[in-house]
Amino acid sequence: MIDAGEVNRRPLRRRALWCLVALGAAGAGLAAVRAVHLGGPLDVWVAVGLLLALLCLVLLHAATAQVSADARGLRVRTLLRRRDMPWPDIADLRMYIQRGRNQDVYRVSVLMRDGRTRRLPLPLSGSSDDRAGFEAKLDALRTLHRRHGAPETSHLPVISSRTAGRGPAVASVLCALLLAGAGLAAWSVPNAASEKQAWMSAVPCTAGTPAAERGECLSTRSAVIERTEAGRGRQSSRLYFADGRPLERLGVSQEGARGFGPGDSVELTFWRGRVREVAAEHHVWREHFTGAGDVAVIAAGCALAAGYPGALVLLRGRGRRLPDDEVLPSALPFAGALAGTAVWLLPLCYLHPMDPLGTPATLAWTASGALATVGMFAWAWHATRVRTPGDAAETGDGGSLEKADRFLAARFLEHTDYNPNGFGTHVVLGDGPPAVTPHPGPGRFAARRIPVERLTVTNVRRARGSDGDTLHRSWHVAELDDAGEPVRLAAAPADLTRIIRELDAGRPRP
Repeated sequence: MIDAGEVNRRPLRRRALWCLVALGAAGAGLAAVRAVHLGGPLDVWVAVGLLLALLCLVLLHAATAQVSADARGLRVRTLLRRRDMPWPDIADLRMYIQRGRNQDVYRVSVLMRDGRTRRLPLPLSGSSDDRAGFEAKLDALRTLHRRHGAPETSHLPVISSRTAGRGPAVASVLCALLLAGAGLAAWSVPNAASEKQAWMSAVPCTAGTPAAERGECLSTRSAVIERTEAGRGRQSSRLYFADGRPLERLGVSQEGARGFGPGDSVELTFWRGRVREVAAEHHVWREHFTGAGDVAVIAAGCALAAGYPGALVLLRGRGRRLPDDEVLPSALPFAGALAGTAVWLLPLCYLHPMDPLGTPATLAWTASGALATVGMFAWAWHATRVRTPGDAAETGDGGSLEKADRFLAARFLEHTDYNPNGFGTHVVLGDGPPAVTPHPGPGRFAARRIPVERLTVTNVRRARGSDGDTLHRSWHVAELDDAGEPVRLAAAPADLTRIIRELDAGRPRP
């Protein structure tokens, strides 16, 4: 246990960091010497030196970071700034979990009285090996805060991607980018339709066609293929022409390159300044023109894809009044509504990209699909509502005890004698005492009886970030007193109400 009288944190492996800083400084010096004394264009060594100089700044920032705490408050020192935060100005110290490439990174987030948040550079944990040390340092900081300040919460708030305290910036940017892509694709639909129609209706040029109009008609040239290059996978495929006439090479599809061979005499068709067709006696390659339907499907797909990050932003807006560490409902119902919308919208965009309301059939198609979408989104809105424990109690079945066994998905979050190593996944109620089972039934095989005489419900709340990422977002948590030991039981709101009622009914009355 770290002494909570004073906390002073510096980066681990400072000697290694300073060695890397020295290496970066040497690289910066090399870049300066090469650039000033040798002159001329920058070479590869100068580029490497500049890269090392940038790395030097990053490592120098990490090596000089320092966080200390005493009776007066928190002091943060970095390369560019210093900040002092007295304990009376700090509302709470929270655990902040951000996604890493391989493992989550744990940091300390400071909530100020004015609502602003600050993330400390230290301590931090990037692996499970140093997680215990990080938690001990955070506990020491929270002990100092309790001693010299006034924390808003007694429990440790955990902020993760599932909780209300995480900002919607990433989801908002992603939604905006996808909507911009959808708008650009929708703007391109008429152009794609007109270009393909112009190609289909183009006629061969005649001797009387003016030079300014020859780009809109078809002109042909003869050529001989010298060799072909058929790329593998996503590699480019090309045709090379003898003597570089009428052009040196032409990019074609993989099948097009395989259809021709060296020495083949071909006829090239030009339209709008480009080769659009290569024809031989045994094979013809034509450039693919993206149709209006394809572009319309891309536009609709981008708009539907933007709906999911938009739903995340919406859910965070609905949960803005929740505590920062409470888990938000899942956005999967909105994803289901978007998938259901894609079933009718994408075929409509592909088959009728220019006028989806032009015929009675398409009008009925669009109207019925729109009604279905409204219904699905109304269901998603209802399914993702924030349900408080009081609302969940109203969904109970009236208090009637069932005689037949009923298995309810529920989990005790602590290891106890009736839930060793967290093996239980369900609670069985009905014909017999309440018990924990590792299966959804039938039968009470491997069931362990819940000692209801020892349990007392102290609180029912929504799930928090500290409850872990394995719980369903819609579950509630009952805080129980098990003969003086705190125990948490998590289940769906209605199921949790039923389990609590059964536990209360099975407890002996004085």
